[in-house]
Amino acid sequence: MTDKNLSLVPEEGWHCLHLFYQIEYGQWQLLGREEQNAAKTNLSSLVQEVRAMESTQLLTLSMVTPKADIGFMLIAPDLHNANKIEKQLSLSLGADVLTPVYSYLSLTEESEYITTEEEYAQTLEKEQNIKPDSEKFAEAMKAFRERIKHYRQERVYPTLPDWPVVCFYNMSKRRGEQRNWYALPYDERRNLMKGHASVGREFAGKVKQLITGSTGLDDAEWGVTLFARDTFQIKAIVYKMRFDPVSAEYADFGEFYIGIQLRLDELFRRLRL
Repeated sequence: MTDKNLSLVPEEGWHCLHLFYQIEYGQWQLLGREEQNAAKTNLSSLVQEVRAMESTQLLTLSMVTPKADIGFMLIAPDLHNANKIEKQLSLSLGADVLTPVYSYLSLTEESEYITTEEEYAQTLEKEQNIKPDSEKFAEAMKAFRERIKHYRQERVYPTLPDWPVVCFYNMSKRRGEQRNWYALPYDERRNLMKGHASVGREFAGKVKQLITGSTGLDDAEWGVTLFARDTFQIKAIVYKMRFDPVSAEYADFGEFYIGIQLRLDELFRRLRL
């Protein structure tokens, strides 16, 4: 699948594609039983091939509402590969069987509001009264570096969880006359985002969030993918975050898409294919 002469790997981060399709059952029924089995085998082989590629992840989703029937979430370093995989997925069950209804392209990224070592050191010294030349200070800084290293790895080069419920939506920050996120000073934006992040931490172990950047790549500025073990936690975190000023005053949201991670054999049964 990979042409070694073609490579479009970003300086930082991996490409993230969300792909949602409707199944044209009329077209599917036009295929004979052998053709249908061959089509399902084709998609299964493609999924296995993609998942075997280096640093590449592919989720298969049964979409819950009539907005879409089947969905894929793809993480791939190389844009050429992501593009090839997307084309192959759309034709995998046969011509005109899968109709695209929504897609979104973004890049994994770390937050620009991440705490620096200097800022954390000042917090230890000024707020916790820990002297810089003390053993306690050194231990705290070491633990901080480990946390930041883990955070960056999970944001920029994530491993997607196998939790069953997957929620995706896009969002942008407002630029209106009354509320303009980008007109705020950096320190004010940073303090607001700290409060926003603290809400997310309340759901540690219950919801995993992947925030991907899409400025210049798609219609909004970020893609948000939430993973959970049940729908209650998705509802709870989105509801609670909407009372935070970052969401309440400065965020605009796109449509929400909910899918269930399923193995392909179960997905085929669920979709009556």
